[in-house]
Amino acid sequence: MKKTILSIFLCGAMLTSCDMDLTPAGSLNIDKDIQSIEDITALRTQLYSSLRSATGGAYIYLTDLQMDQFNGTAANGNRNGMIANAVFNSSTGDFATMFANCYSRISSVNLFIREANAKRNSGTLSEKAVAMIDRYIGEAKFIRAYSYWYLFNHYCQPYSADIAQTEHLGLPLVYEFAPSGNPGSYPARSTMAETLDRINTDLTDAYNALKAYEATDNSNCAPNAVYLSSFAVEAFQARIALQTGDYNTAITKASSVINSGKYPLAGVDTYEAIWTDDEGSELIFVPSASANEPFVGSIFGVYNSTTSATSADYIPSQPTLLAYEDGDIRFDAFFTGNRLSINGTNYVTFIFNKWPGNSALGTGLLNKPKPFRTSEQYLILAEAYAALGNTTEANKALNDLREKRFAAADFEEVHYQDNALVQAIRNERKIELIGEGFRMGDLRRWKQGFSRNGDYSIIDQAANNTSPLSGAVNPLGVTVSYNSGDFRYTWPIPSAEMDINPQLEGQQNPGY
Repeated sequence: MKKTILSIFLCGAMLTSCDMDLTPAGSLNIDKDIQSIEDITALRTQLYSSLRSATGGAYIYLTDLQMDQFNGTAANGNRNGMIANAVFNSSTGDFATMFANCYSRISSVNLFIREANAKRNSGTLSEKAVAMIDRYIGEAKFIRAYSYWYLFNHYCQPYSADIAQTEHLGLPLVYEFAPSGNPGSYPARSTMAETLDRINTDLTDAYNALKAYEATDNSNCAPNAVYLSSFAVEAFQARIALQTGDYNTAITKASSVINSGKYPLAGVDTYEAIWTDDEGSELIFVPSASANEPFVGSIFGVYNSTTSATSADYIPSQPTLLAYEDGDIRFDAFFTGNRLSINGTNYVTFIFNKWPGNSALGTGLLNKPKPFRTSEQYLILAEAYAALGNTTEANKALNDLREKRFAAADFEEVHYQDNALVQAIRNERKIELIGEGFRMGDLRRWKQGFSRNGDYSIIDQAANNTSPLSGAVNPLGVTVSYNSGDFRYTWPIPSAEMDINPQLEGQQNPGY
């Protein structure tokens, strides 16, 4: 059956008695009383599994396919075509799945916090065990904030202070585990300010809890940590602050991560290992995964075939490829020249290979999610300083990052001014963060539109293609364009949610 807010409230999206086909990995499974700290720890592991799912897979590739950096091929069988070709609506299944999974995760957190607090306050635990549970509750609040932020940044209109207090532009907020079969008790959409305040409150609580724990054990304040740290929280706070125009907070939080010295940028010799081995000095948090457990699908397989070296569903556009300068190590790390056969015609072009598969995870071309990298923090710092008119610090952050993306002989420090600085920072985000799920949020924030580009004449000339590669891309996809305030930058509240919750009447996003 389809899972809606109703089923989440009825079953908590966790109980084994509920048969739901959309239950995400890591949803809590409580079928016995919580008796010990070990029981709480086991539930915490399930939450981390859920967070791992939320930081990879469709959560990041759907928006990238929706935007302007990739073109679908004519032989992709319309896989992910509803979103890529902009023919989606409020009944589109991907939107319903992501919405339901986020609320399922939130419900799991609410239940976890209730059970963890009950055990914490039972008077039966040692001081050390209480400190451990406080840490776990902080982690759970981070996961709840992460889930609400994903919803906020996809299902709410782009944030601005002038509409922050407008009724029903935020999210339905649920912070207590209280299943109910009464639709009259379901929440309406809050204001944007209320939603953002709850997200920030959870993150403040998470930061304080993790900081307190790190006073005695800071082993997770290191690259490639499999558990959350206070620095991961600050990296997330910096991201949210930039997206919502709180530039001073963005600078404070990003600077804290960078100036800690714990997560130095990967250099020329180590950058590619971030993607091939899922390890690197700038990886602030890397959810645990192994070859023995299913966790997320292959992102490589979304763009390319996992069974045929000559097939691809989505290829980078020519402007995307030409955005990289000579000597930029990212080009070879992200793209691979390949011979493709599309509808019986052969072409030479580049495929997207940023997520090539980590051999330690088996043969399924799987990679661990990498939700927070120091690279992003430098870009946040640059954009926030530029927005505040501090061109010196903005250029410094930009050049500090770029210096690590070129061999010494190829790097030239450049200092930009005014609009040239803004454009340089935006371009750097485009080429550094491609395929990591940031593009739609960036274009929303910058109030920019786009038009897809299906021309590959320069690639054809360099590759000696006898047939134009432009003939191999989906003609519907390359006609897609968004204006600067396009309603499609905001996903619709799923129609099933609108139907089942009477409090949502009249609260659908514009355009749907």
